[in-house]
Amino acid sequence: MFKTNEGTIDRGLRVIIGAALILGYFLNPDGAWSWAYWLGLIPLVTGLVGWCGIYAALGINTCKTKT
Repeated sequence: MFKTNEGTIDRGLRVIIGAALILGYFLNPDGAWSWAYWLGLIPLVTGLVGWCGIYAALGINTCKTKT
């Protein structure tokens, strides 16, 4: 459906950061910023899918392509 525009390192970092933010919610659910932990879904999903809408809009591509 969408062409991959994230490289391997970019995707890995997104998954790690997204998972860490979500895990932060479960470790401290009553914290003042508990709602913000759910923002970790965005990098987690984009990392798993390999496509970022912001990258597409700005014309950024960190994925190595064969030439």
